[in-house]
Amino acid sequence: MSRVMQSFTDLLLKQGVISLDQLTEAEEVAKTTNAEVGDVLIQMEYATPEEVAEAMAKHNKIPYVDLRSAQIRDDVIELVPESVARENNVLPYDERDGALRILVSDPFDLETIEKLRFILNRKIETALAPKGAITGAINKYYGQVEGESADSMLQEFTDTAIDFTETDADSEAHDEAEVDDSSAPVIRLVNLMIQEAVQLRASDIHIEPFEDRVRIRYRIDGVCVERENAPRRMLSAIIARIKILSKIDISEKRRPTDGRIKITVGDKQLDLRVSIIPTNHGQSSVMRLLDKDNIKVGVRQLGLSERDFRAFNNLIRRPNGIVLVTGPTGSGKTTTLYAALNALNRPDRKIITAEDPVEYYLPGINQVEVRHNIGLDFALIIRAMLRQAPNIILVGEMRDHETASMGIQASLTGHLVFSTLHTNDAPSAISRMVDIGVPGYMVASSVIAVLAQRLVRTICPRCKVRYTPPESVIEDAGLPPEMVKQAEFTRGKGCPYCGRTGYRGRIGIYELMLVNNRLREHMFKGSPTTEIRQEAINNGMSTLYADGMLKVIRGITTFEEVYRVAKRTEQETLAMSHIVADLDSL
Repeated sequence: MSRVMQSFTDLLLKQGVISLDQLTEAEEVAKTTNAEVGDVLIQMEYATPEEVAEAMAKHNKIPYVDLRSAQIRDDVIELVPESVARENNVLPYDERDGALRILVSDPFDLETIEKLRFILNRKIETALAPKGAITGAINKYYGQVEGESADSMLQEFTDTAIDFTETDADSEAHDEAEVDDSSAPVIRLVNLMIQEAVQLRASDIHIEPFEDRVRIRYRIDGVCVERENAPRRMLSAIIARIKILSKIDISEKRRPTDGRIKITVGDKQLDLRVSIIPTNHGQSSVMRLLDKDNIKVGVRQLGLSERDFRAFNNLIRRPNGIVLVTGPTGSGKTTTLYAALNALNRPDRKIITAEDPVEYYLPGINQVEVRHNIGLDFALIIRAMLRQAPNIILVGEMRDHETASMGIQASLTGHLVFSTLHTNDAPSAISRMVDIGVPGYMVASSVIAVLAQRLVRTICPRCKVRYTPPESVIEDAGLPPEMVKQAEFTRGKGCPYCGRTGYRGRIGIYELMLVNNRLREHMFKGSPTTEIRQEAINNGMSTLYADGMLKVIRGITTFEEVYRVAKRTEQETLAMSHIVADLDSL
């Protein structure tokens, strides 16, 4: 605020907002502390930020905007990049007659106004709003980011001449010694990267070296989003910092290494699983953010259809047998299994898990981590855990004959066993078990269900709109008329809340194959996967594709998302007829 013109205080006096004594006191404090009178009035709580800003605006004959009630259009927000808005604490609020109207907190900061004219190459008109209100509105419209952003930090690095070109282990250690202050740039950058990833709901941070740059990407809702690139010279310092945080030997650069970081961001306690591998252009790092809130989800929140939810709930309460969850890496298998364990976790049940690695720590459950370096593998853990008299066992993955055999033995001796497999669909799990050496009759007598799953992005609730897809799209999707009649097709327009993508959050699509006597006969005979799949669908199984289309007609996700993770097969017509029957019964 300017010292030149302070007669806006006369307006505050006339309006009875402040008294003469309060103004005199504020002026004395302002002189002593070299502050602005308006700021002092606000700090002493003699006037609110809105009252001061409105008086200043009226005195200087410029518009005042009350951001508490104002709504700014998305297309206007898009006219000013987030980095420019945050750096200058300004906000676009309207566009009229070719001029962009910008909210500022200081009408006499002509340098900033001229800089905006130059950066935006637009005619600029200003209006006044309180500084705090502008900051809050920036977070509202662009997304909440506390403090600095990693992008601005990276830009700061790009513009400076800090040299991080050392490549050997000693120089990495030297780098770390140089930046061992809490305000050091690399430490701040890594911390900001993690904070920003948390605020953007990212599941992974990817730091990937190339010949001329270091690419930084966040995986948000399963899709990688590129952030500002870091200068190539920063690679060794960033990797060294990550290694020190995760207690990895910084001198080891030739082999893949793994570690773990425990960190608190805001009120969240996070575990970061760190993986570092050597590449052609240096070491590449991926940090997976393990948020404990993810495991608080119940079976009901997973996204199972009503029929599959009832069937799965009955399954996990069976006294014995194997329940397999299948899908590629990152398809939500761990979340599904933990939801099942949370539902079963009671004082009268003993639950033991064998995991590689233990991603989340569950209270009341005995978790054992695989350690290959000392020979503690899945088979050995299962053999030992059976002597602990458990009721329920979770085996992280059935990846070989010995592990699968031990899991089957456990199920046949009265234990309920949960495990995962990497297969494309539920019926393929049977042939996969046979491929790793388990006899078909053993699979038939132990497996009670297979749940295949994928994750699709859900439409942003704030910019969701109804629409009618073209007939060609409906025809290509193979939707029967009965489903189309009950459909509520929606899509996201894109807004600041969803990062302009139209999607926010994810939900599972599922394929639950319940093993009955007919299916067991196919397993005994060693029937091909296509026959097992056909029998399962005849038995009422809904396919991944059909379940995805159910979520499309309910306005949860889009055709494109389903096509991204599931394919349409010749049996979909029958699978969708089961869904139509369920819709009619609801």
